[in-house]
Amino acid sequence: MNRNLIATSIFALTVACANALAAGSGSSSTRATQPSEYDQAVAAVEAGAFRRALRLLDSVVESEPRNADAWNYKGFSHRNLGQLAEAQAAYDKALAIDPKHRGAREYLGELYLMKGDVAGAEAQLRELDSICYFGCKEYDELKAAITKHKQG
Repeated sequence: MNRNLIATSIFALTVACANALAAGSGSSSTRATQPSEYDQAVAAVEAGAFRRALRLLDSVVESEPRNADAWNYKGFSHRNLGQLAEAQAAYDKALAIDPKHRGAREYLGELYLMKGDVAGAEAQLRELDSICYFGCKEYDELKAAITKHKQG
């Protein structure tokens, strides 16, 4: 009896999912959707096209001023272009929006290392330690960067 109920339920779910997929398969939905400006900016960052990323991210934060991820990527892009003051301002903005933003904490720590401020980097590492209860890659990467920096 239970097997019949389970089989019937699975069949009903399968039919419902198929109908839902079919409902969205009309000719109007076959057009490829354009990636958002944010997605284009992330792709530009990943490709090392930091100036392009900044142009896109400027537009993103203009329309979404509380987008901590976009501010973080702005900081990352500025830092990779050697624009350290602009990077600091962007990371500060990301952390004002989301004080537990792990990426901004890591990248701010790396910025401090670029400036020779090991104590500032270690402060960000402590923040990550308190945020990442069971560890996280941002903590591990900043810790490795600090160790490397100290070794010369």
